[in-house]
Amino acid sequence: MFNKNDKDILVAGHRGIKSKFPENTMLSYREAIKLGVDMIELDINITKDNVLVLCHDNTIDRTTNGKGAIRDYTLEELQKFNAGINMGYDTVIPTFEELLQEIYQSPLTLNVEIKDKTFEVVDKTIALLYKYHMQDKFVIACFDAKIIEYAYEKYHVMTQGFPLEMMENASNKTNNALYSVGIPLVKLTNELVTYYERINIVPWAWCCDTVEDVQMIAKTKVRLVTCNNPIVALTELRKLGLHE
Repeated sequence: MFNKNDKDILVAGHRGIKSKFPENTMLSYREAIKLGVDMIELDINITKDNVLVLCHDNTIDRTTNGKGAIRDYTLEELQKFNAGINMGYDTVIPTFEELLQEIYQSPLTLNVEIKDKTFEVVDKTIALLYKYHMQDKFVIACFDAKIIEYAYEKYHVMTQGFPLEMMENASNKTNNALYSVGIPLVKLTNELVTYYERINIVPWAWCCDTVEDVQMIAKTKVRLVTCNNPIVALTELRKLGLHE
């Protein structure tokens, strides 16, 4: 669905451009979009007043000048903290709706990872994606198989999981719920890629950040790479004729 043709390898910006800008901020997303990524990978949490926000961790300790669980703050309280302080910027944790308002009319696709691993957050996330007519332009990702299975069974949306040994609550039926699988480079082999192709799960890979990584990926049937610095993959894949 995401690939325009069989030879292209698509490029996703990991939390925007995680290596150069504060992760999961509008600044980072906008810079990734300027580069020409096909997809943005992002992380969903929820505030005390039930607003979906974009932050990798369930707490703000690592990425802001504040401390505590995201669920313990209202949006107004949360946005008093600086989400760019670790990289010398002044910016806030954005809402999911803020990003959707900016990109929903573009061809950009989203890899939406559920970090607050509750069915409530899945429901709110998919409702917001549908509000902005993003049907067929996103995958729901999670390291918890129960979340993946819930999203697939209730909404019939495309999902992205991981090799089962990396997932919580994985079972024999988990692979049946997957559209795609994110394979870390340390686990990537042609045999594993072939296995997922054989069971009709589209193989993706992460994180692909060096020329050597890209050249290795190009020898496989991986269809999308997630990158902390997408410019490397975009440049090299275009040279190889593997990205429009």
